[in-house]
Amino acid sequence: MTRSLAIDYVGHSTLLVELDGIRFLTDPAVRDRIGPLARVAAAVPREEPRSVDVVLVSHLHRDHLDLPSIRRLGPSVRVIAPSGAAGWLRQHGVREVVELGSGEATDVGGVTVRAVPARHGGSRPLGGPTAEAIGYVLDGRSSVYFAGDTGLFAGLATLAGMVDVALLPVWGWGPTLRLRDHLDPRAAARAAALIRPRVAVPIHWGTYWPAGFGWLRPRRLTDPPLEFSRAVAELAPAVQVRATAVGEAVDLA
Repeated sequence: MTRSLAIDYVGHSTLLVELDGIRFLTDPAVRDRIGPLARVAAAVPREEPRSVDVVLVSHLHRDHLDLPSIRRLGPSVRVIAPSGAAGWLRQHGVREVVELGSGEATDVGGVTVRAVPARHGGSRPLGGPTAEAIGYVLDGRSSVYFAGDTGLFAGLATLAGMVDVALLPVWGWGPTLRLRDHLDPRAAARAAALIRPRVAVPIHWGTYWPAGFGWLRPRRLTDPPLEFSRAVAELAPAVQVRATAVGEAVDLA
């Protein structure tokens, strides 16, 4: 990896990835409350994150596509979203939208943004549109895989040898998890074994929780990245894990 890469873990599935001078924000969710979910990690200052060039949306679920969080970034921010999402986003005030289907790519300032498959539902709840769920690979002087939200599937092996840093979900926003279309710590470690990145960063944990239910299995707010680290040491020992607290920069040294 080169010094042209920096990653901040804002929380949940939201990361600020700066690659070759381009600032990408993934699945923006920066508010204190999103529907029934309350932010239990430190609040994101109103002025953060700053100077975002491109937003990457993996799918349309409310904890991954939060319109007020996108609006914080200003009306001119460019959004890359799955096929089927652009019309709905434009109806809700997002002016510049690029759609990508799985296998398609676009160039952003010399960084190739490629959509890759994910195993996850893509419909917007409560009568919203349906679009496929995808992940993204960012290719510049370094390569970064952002999984979005996905279950474990054999197709992840197609990324083997292509990724420097993999941003892998290891839990969710509640006390239980449906493994068919999510990753728990051990399934995420199996994903790391398939992808074989140099570095894996556990995401999608410890940020949101159903309001008023903090007493219910509270260790699910803290333990998933630790469990992931242990499972990677067993299943993919060549992969370095960078478990990063919400709100902190990922150590890529």
